[in-house]
Amino acid sequence: MSQLVREVKDEEFELEVLKSSQPVLVDFWAAWCAPCRAIAPAVEAIAQKYQGKAKVVKLNVDENNSSPSNYGVRGIPTLILFRDGAEVERIIGLPLSAQESISKILDKHVPE
Repeated sequence: MSQLVREVKDEEFELEVLKSSQPVLVDFWAAWCAPCRAIAPAVEAIAQKYQGKAKVVKLNVDENNSSPSNYGVRGIPTLILFRDGAEVERIIGLPLSAQESISKILDKHVPE
């Protein structure tokens, strides 16, 4: 993890994601998942681009079962954008232009 992308656990999910004053992009991932590793640089770039405007966190689905279950995460990587405690956008899998795809959803929900 970097300084810009923080690991969260089920116990912290409500405080760090649902009660955040900023939009939060959650990357549901696992260490064994090749597409998760492939999307990681795009997630890191997004965290840099939206620093101060949105929060980017990762949640390991192997170590945390409640949050993925609560949000119907059935495949990884799954990226969910939360705003004001609710899911507003979702990307499942590895899009061809990951950084561009993620930026598009954030641009709709992140204030300038």
